[in-house]
Amino acid sequence: MDYGEYLFQEHNLRSVTANTRRDRQELLALTASIPLHTQTTEFLLEQANEALQALKRDQINGAAVLRVSPPPAAG
Repeated sequence: MDYGEYLFQEHNLRSVTANTRRDRQELLALTASIPLHTQTTEFLLEQANEALQALKRDQINGAAVLRVSPPPAAG
């Protein structure tokens, strides 16, 4: 597979560490005191190609999310 052609030269670095339950509790307590803001742009599964093009053109702030099922009905 030609990585650059198919994945638009995007790279993700991930770190995995072994944390204890106490580490998790301390982290969650800390994050409760930090104003975290996330931003997502949602696409229906049928719009996957549009989502990829938007990612390629750097038009997405935050994360692109593909919705596999329709959103729940309001009400």
